[in-house]
Amino acid sequence: MSSDAALDALLEAKTIAVVGLDTRTHRPAYEVAAYLQSQGYRIIPVPVQQPADEVLGERAYASLRDIPEHVDLVDVFVRPDGTGPFVDDAITIGAEAVWLQLGIRNEAAVERARAAGLVATQDRCTKVEHQRARAQGLR
Repeated sequence: MSSDAALDALLEAKTIAVVGLDTRTHRPAYEVAAYLQSQGYRIIPVPVQQPADEVLGERAYASLRDIPEHVDLVDVFVRPDGTGPFVDDAITIGAEAVWLQLGIRNEAAVERARAAGLVATQDRCTKVEHQRARAQGLR
């Protein structure tokens, strides 16, 4: 296993809430979520811009707080200035980890997550990191 805590959290996760995932198949959130689902992860969509009842065959929820089951990892696909409330909700729901996707940085939110005991990373893609781990034989 890697010494990278964020990668470990991803590889150990079973349920991933994807904030910003909706039915627009051309969006990065959809591509990444579909990949993660194909790798055996349970995906829970949390649409932000376009409400949806279901995405990728999974029931969608209006917020992280509405999800009635445990979420291991929260994968965030929203603009940096909008990430704070989702990170705070990840803390509130007891997620183990939060990822701000490639190109998304919010130092203050990441520090809040870490201070609350979550593994937190930013400006990294779960799909890319998962593929890299598989290539290295980590999963």
